[in-house]
Amino acid sequence: MFRDITPLLHNPPALRTTNDRLAEIAESWNATLVAGIEARGFLFGLPVAERLSLPFVPVRKPGKLPAEHASVNYELEYGSDSVELHCDPPVAEHRVVIVDDLLATGGTAAATTRLIRNLGGFVVGCVFVIELLDLGGRDKLAELPVEALLEY
Repeated sequence: MFRDITPLLHNPPALRTTNDRLAEIAESWNATLVAGIEARGFLFGLPVAERLSLPFVPVRKPGKLPAEHASVNYELEYGSDSVELHCDPPVAEHRVVIVDDLLATGGTAAATTRLIRNLGGFVVGCVFVIELLDLGGRDKLAELPVEALLEY
């Protein structure tokens, strides 16, 4: 079953509450930088960064970053993919919270964690709006704090 966040985006009070709660979690982990995973992670990561007055970095799919960037490959259930992150501004020494709308199989979030660590950052946790429990994504992030506002 597809879990659609569009109704949330059309409900300003619910969206505000969602973003406030995501920011509270990130703040509790003493994050110093927010990383949002393309594309819906941008929708939720930017408000978190704004609420906490923290820098935001977009984690992108291949070929979308114009400047020097680093990447990591990861396996999907149907093939492989990669994620990329600009080298400047640096994530090194930052306490990074990863934000996305959905935790499913965990592959993209785990790859993002590896990428940030490869660049010298410290991932302090991952926060999601929705977690699909039956897909086991949390297992790929077992060494990290993981929070989701809704679980299915």
